[in-house]
Amino acid sequence: MKLINFLSDMIMPLVVAYILFYGISKKIKIYDCFVEGAQKGFKTVLEIMPTLIGLMTAVGVMQKSGLLDLVCAAVRPACALIGFPAEAVPLTFMRLVSSSAATGLLLDIFKQYSPDSFIGRFVSVMMCCTETVFYTISIYFMSIKATKTRYTLAGALAANIAGTAASLIICRLCWG
Repeated sequence: MKLINFLSDMIMPLVVAYILFYGISKKIKIYDCFVEGAQKGFKTVLEIMPTLIGLMTAVGVMQKSGLLDLVCAAVRPACALIGFPAEAVPLTFMRLVSSSAATGLLLDIFKQYSPDSFIGRFVSVMMCCTETVFYTISIYFMSIKATKTRYTLAGALAANIAGTAASLIICRLCWG
């Protein structure tokens, strides 16, 4: 275990050292490349800023208006039929839009039920098996200025549903 902890502590410094030594050995101007990359990154951030602001506003509106509560109340009976924990419904929907809002809901579940409860374990696994679909799609496609996404949204939602279902099945098998 000590070896694994040591390796996890050393991996980033080793990667940085490797990049530096590789650049020096190839006679690359490392600092100039770094500055150029930082400039491109900053331009990308400025280009996607309106999308980020729109998503943050949408999350705030969903939470404060009660829309999330209404949607969750509407799907709770169906969730009860399939054995999906009602406590995880808001987190499941919020995860599609915002990772930080979903993390806030996750911490609320931890406070109320504990991380070692079935629901705590289930939402932990679910968070690892799902993605912030709308955030990711909007950021990726905005950064490359794509307007036609074809089947991206349907595929991403299907993957999230599969990840959520797999999380529930795995947790039921492991922790009942």
